[in-house]
Amino acid sequence: MPHQTDSRTRPSRQPAWGRAILEAIRGTQQDFTSGSLVRAVALLSIPMVLEMLMQSVFEFADIFFVSRLGSEAVAAVGLGASLLIFVFATGIGLSMAVTAMVARRIGEKNPEAASAAAWQAILAGLAISIPFAIVGMLFAPDMLRLMGASEAVVEYGATYVAILFGSNITILLLFLINAIFRGAGDAVLAMRALAIANILNIALDPLFIFGLGPIPAMGITGAAIATALSRAVGVAYQLVALFRGSGRLAIRRETMRANTKLLRRMLGIAGPGIVQYLVGSASWIAIIRLVAAFGSEAVAGYTIGVRVVIFAILPAWGMANAAATLTGQNLGAGQPDRAAKSVWITAIASAGLLLLAGVALILTDRIIMRLFTDEPNVIEVGALLLKYLGLSYPFLALGLTMLQAFNGAGDTVTPTWINFFCAWVFQIPVALLLAHPLGLGAEGIFVSVAATQVVYAAVGIAWFQRGHWKSKVV
Repeated sequence: MPHQTDSRTRPSRQPAWGRAILEAIRGTQQDFTSGSLVRAVALLSIPMVLEMLMQSVFEFADIFFVSRLGSEAVAAVGLGASLLIFVFATGIGLSMAVTAMVARRIGEKNPEAASAAAWQAILAGLAISIPFAIVGMLFAPDMLRLMGASEAVVEYGATYVAILFGSNITILLLFLINAIFRGAGDAVLAMRALAIANILNIALDPLFIFGLGPIPAMGITGAAIATALSRAVGVAYQLVALFRGSGRLAIRRETMRANTKLLRRMLGIAGPGIVQYLVGSASWIAIIRLVAAFGSEAVAGYTIGVRVVIFAILPAWGMANAAATLTGQNLGAGQPDRAAKSVWITAIASAGLLLLAGVALILTDRIIMRLFTDEPNVIEVGALLLKYLGLSYPFLALGLTMLQAFNGAGDTVTPTWINFFCAWVFQIPVALLLAHPLGLGAEGIFVSVAATQVVYAAVGIAWFQRGHWKSKVV
């Protein structure tokens, strides 16, 4: 009689990589301080990459629909987003500290301490949101005028800015609770929260902006309301998951109290992280100011090119966040060598991925630009930017992974200094030198930005190899 194989025990014919992707998207309870590091990197990276992509879609949705209202409405949204830089900087800086502390406690197999750190993060977000809300709601028109907005744009955008600042708690909590999830190794919950918020925002934007039936057309104000409501629903999902313990971490009732010592330690780590983000953001503002000296076509080409570049590096951001989680958890488990190995595996994989992306950008630079504009000079400038940054992509991946590993270890000071050195001591002076005395114009600026990524990687690797991050106490 032929041998019968029980269908329940028959090996799956699905490829191993397919099973890994499905497991990553569905969620996993794997202990990332033991077992295969390659598998751990994949299980964390996939949902984190998707999370970053969704964050980008969230930011594009408002502009896509608001652009139908005219240039003044678009300008109001753009300036409003610029004004929120301090809210985003605070959220990102606190997120660095939260991920580091939660990951360390999870690695130590101390869920009660991880729960306490998570609760302090939520309290910090609530407290910090209050002054942002008051200032934004009271001084929205004045802030727009300080940004150089015309009176027409101020009239369009004042309510939009007031609503965004008034609801800034949703921005902060989305950042902070997703940082808690990432630190715990529950990257899929962070991905789902943004997916829910994204889907709702895309549905509500046209409804509130243009109106339908009993819902009046609210224009740019409708975009703000849609964004605030969508983020609030995303936060509600996060809170339910966190308090129900849907993942590896649950907020425990006994830890729901203010702990000033723990909060001070968290803010001490977050402070340099906030500065780190502001230093990097300010350097990009300085670069666009240098590009502006070569005319509006140069600015247009640069603006389009940068949006393409940022979208293309989102996978590297997601993988770098995975490296931060693995670093924190393995340091907490007393395995610094495993932490270092996880960073190298992630960095090499990320560099390989961005090498392919860079080659694709170089081969299709003009094709990509023509998707956005038919102006020859704008296409030429944007294609140059894509070509140079495409060449530097693997170095960007290496540097980004190293710096996020420092953040994951709780060392937010080192990457802040590295960012300052690379952006302000190297990039800006070299850009000025190449653009003006050497006469390369906007192309010289792009060369400096690409060269900076090489320096960024070299300095990050050199400091990482020194190993001081292994002894960081958080």
